[in-house]
Amino acid sequence: MAGRIESGQLVTVEPIIDHAALKPDDIVLCSVRGNQFLHLIKARRGERQFLIGNNRGGINGWTTADHIFGRVTMVGP
Repeated sequence: MAGRIESGQLVTVEPIIDHAALKPDDIVLCSVRGNQFLHLIKARRGERQFLIGNNRGGINGWTTADHIFGRVTMVGP
């Protein structure tokens, strides 16, 4: 299965105003151990906890809303 965003592709990321609006299948910019990555939201638990992973079935684990900075709104060519 191919990734949704390939290495080097430009993306538009909008800041998160309301974490309650995030849902599974959204692509978000988040911090993982001090580095920033794009990840898929796989599930959510309550208002502020999100399970993140990749498009190839991998799961990275749970993160909090404090570590999610923006949502991808457009993927360029």
